[in-house]
Parts: sequence; C-alpha cells; structure tokens
Amino acid sequence: MNPRWLDWARQLQAIAQTGLTYAKDVYDIERYHAVHHIAEEIMAHGAATEISQITGLFANHTGYATPKVDVRAAVFRDDRILLVREREDGCWTLPAAGLTSAIPRLSPWFAKSARSPATR
Repeated sequence: MNPRWLDWARQLQAIAQTGLTYAKDVYDIERYHAVHHIAEEIMAHGAATEISQITGLFANHTGYATPKVDVRAAVFRDDRILLVREREDGCWTLPAAGLTSAIPRLSPWFAKSARSPATR
C-alpha cells in the first residue's frame, strides 16, 4: 500500500495534467500549473529528494491522465521464447505494448494462438 502523501500527490498531478490539457482560460492554466507544482513539492518532500528530480518524472506526462497499463505476451516457437530489451534499463523481458495500442496489434497473435495445435 502506498503512503497517503504519494496517493495525494498522484491525484493532484493527474488533476493538473488533465486540467492543463483542456484549460483555455489563462487563469485556469495558471491554477493548474500551481496544482502541478504542489504535487511535485509533496512528492519531493515525501521522497526526501530535490524537486528537480521530481519535475523530470512528470515532464513527459501530458494529455488526459489515464492509468497506464501494458500487456505482455509470451511467444513460443519450439523450445524458444521471444524476448526483447527494455529501453530504460537494457534488461531482457517479454514483448509489451500499452493496452490501448496493444489490442489491435496483438489480436492477430491471439487469433493465431487459438488456432494453434499447441493451445488446443
């Protein structure tokens, strides 16, 4: 279970992120930037780190705030399994995609797997 301060900071960050996506009024934009900064301050304080490190974590979060869910697939051929390297740390892992983008791309794989003799 996450500490309460982390949940609060995530909620504030999501509110600010979504607000900045849709706000048109200069005053609303200013307020959402302030909420965003408060979320960064809470995270920095709770994590006992500099706010500059937290700001970097939020930098790429834009658009409507939604849960980020990924899908991973185990793909076998004979006695081998398909692995890919993670961009962030270079470690090997199963292939993955964001859930929203993965469904159309993985549907043919699932359909083929369902017809495969190995899965019957």
